[in-house]
Amino acid sequence: MTIETLTAFFMWCTIINSGLLVLWTLIFLCAPDLVYRMQRKFFPISKEEFTLVFYGFLGVFKIFVLVFNAVPWVVLLIIG
Repeated sequence: MTIETLTAFFMWCTIINSGLLVLWTLIFLCAPDLVYRMQRKFFPISKEEFTLVFYGFLGVFKIFVLVFNAVPWVVLLIIG
């Protein structure tokens, strides 16, 4: 596997995962009640707890995207 292949792989991973992060954030910001009503059927928690869990999930996902996708891509760009 070449550096160019790895660079392209991490670039697309970063683009796709960042797109998912933006999509989930926009959906939650534009329709929080809809998201809560849909998830309330599966998880019986209060709206405040749900909001806290959802923002925590978004934060952890953002860190994972940065650490496991964006940083390796930037490193490969530097050494390539």
